Amino acid sequence: MFEGYQLAFNFLVTHPGAILSTLIGLILGLLIGALPGLTGPAGVAMLIPLTFSMDPIIGIVMLVALYCGSTFGGAITAVLFNIPGDPQNACTTLDGYPMARQGQAGKALGAALGGGAMAGAFGVIVLALLAPPLANVGLAFGPAEYFALAMMGISVISALETASVWKGLVSGLLGIVIATVGIDPLTGYGRFTFGLRPLMQGIDFMVVVIGTFAITEVLMSCQEEEPQMESAGDIKVAIEFMRLKEWLAIKWTLIRSSILGLFIGILPGVGATTASFVSYSEAVRWSKHPEKFGTGIVEGVVASEAGANGAVGGAMVPLLALGIPGSATAAILIGALTLHGVRPGPLMMVEQKEMVYTIFVTMFIAYLAMILFGVWTLRVFVKILNIDYSILAPIILILCVIGVFTLRNSVFDVMLSFGFGIVGYFMRTYHYPIAPMIIGLVLGPLAEVNFRRAFIVSNFNLAGVIFRPITAVLLLISLASVIYAFWKQYLKYKKAAGEATLKL
Repeated sequence: MFEGYQLAFNFLVTHPGAILSTLIGLILGLLIGALPGLTGPAGVAMLIPLTFSMDPIIGIVMLVALYCGSTFGGAITAVLFNIPGDPQNACTTLDGYPMARQGQAGKALGAALGGGAMAGAFGVIVLALLAPPLANVGLAFGPAEYFALAMMGISVISALETASVWKGLVSGLLGIVIATVGIDPLTGYGRFTFGLRPLMQGIDFMVVVIGTFAITEVLMSCQEEEPQMESAGDIKVAIEFMRLKEWLAIKWTLIRSSILGLFIGILPGVGATTASFVSYSEAVRWSKHPEKFGTGIVEGVVASEAGANGAVGGAMVPLLALGIPGSATAAILIGALTLHGVRPGPLMMVEQKEMVYTIFVTMFIAYLAMILFGVWTLRVFVKILNIDYSILAPIILILCVIGVFTLRNSVFDVMLSFGFGIVGYFMRTYHYPIAPMIIGLVLGPLAEVNFRRAFIVSNFNLAGVIFRPITAVLLLISLASVIYAFWKQYLKYKKAAGEATLKL
């Protein structure tokens, strides 16, 4: 190990361009992540041709730094405009944007940046120390365990809307139904496409998110005499980092989300989006005040961003140790390594020791530099808030259209996003929470596909799926969470009925 770090430091000293490439990749990642529709995987893919003329190590560290930056970049527009730049930042909108509307945009951005950078650095440290053994842990998860993990995340839907558990469950079920549209992943048959060919591809996650968050927000603001979102002309938005006392108050949320993000990132094919939502779900589950999540609290922002950024280091574990992608971006990085003549896998840790340990060091540098360059990027976007909302609203809609269209070059997706904007408008009007729908949309397919796979593997024996040690524990936690949510609501209604009787 020490020999590897010595090789890495020697390379960085003799090749200062590696540090410069890391910083350039980080800045590009921050900007790409903040643009709706232009995701991290797309950014890495576009940059690969530019690395062909570079030293392979310098080219790869630039791509990895872009991966790190893009994971956080989407939080900027998620907080300021309710538009997540990347899918993994969708969860950040749940508390980040309400904080911005309350005049705490600077604090929300500071919490997202600080939480994301610390979780990312933690993930890199664990990656550097324990990559091979952690990869074996990830491989121990089979379809049944994936199913139980997804169900544990979905079960928190019942706790997100304490005013009405039923409305929360209806919203979550709607998200799961939306996720089933398209070609069945196991049989290849179309489902719920109604004869429309564009629906055969399914409904893209970002189409729903941009519609129900950004477009719905514009529609809600248009019916008000004065938009709820204050402009920076009325309030001065400055990046506000939390004090040590405030970090200590949410230390367990940060630690738990970082570890969850790292572990979920290790699981092949799951990725930062699932890590973000599961981390947020567990923050709600363990909180003493779950009813405050979704109203604008810093814990929700930190949980989401720590989970997403922790998953970056986790996704690199199976990539470098086994040659298995832990996320969509990691899959593209495998292609980049192959194009540079490097074969990812167990032998890479031996044959390409200089490259592997240089990646470890530069990733850590990228997360330290993220604080500095993240603040600079945030200041650029915050200036946009000086624009009057009557001008800003059409700009937001234009960004939404461009972002949705670039996903699949589909006009149908653009129309669909406006349709979901109207759905979101009526959901908010009649007090159906949108957050459970998004959670169902993200985790529903993971639960469905892996349950069916586990069912087939166990020769259609339900007990063989459920009564596995890890699966059983996770499912019991899920069941207990739902029962507890209904019990709390029952006690709440009972108390309200008692107070009404006393008044009479």
